[in-house]
Amino acid sequence: MDAVNYSNFRKNLKHYFKQVNDDSEPLIVTNKEPEDNVVVLGKEDYDALIETLEIQSNQYLMDKIERGRKQVSEGTIKQHELIDPEQVTKS
Repeated sequence: MDAVNYSNFRKNLKHYFKQVNDDSEPLIVTNKEPEDNVVVLGKEDYDALIETLEIQSNQYLMDKIERGRKQVSEGTIKQHELIDPEQVTKS
């Protein structure tokens, strides 16, 4: 993760925004007082991070993921056709 001081960040704001989004890498913006440091993160990366946290905090989903991992490791998985949402609504 790269870091830049606040003054340089402010002077080159557009450049750093583009860099963060193009590289999908957060950027630390440092200040004189360390408690004022911030991390700049692209919106898509932020959304993905929040979604991951929501999934990990949902015990029902985590249990399903763990069951799937266990089935894969035991070789007890089954392949099936995907459900077509159009067909479900017509029934």
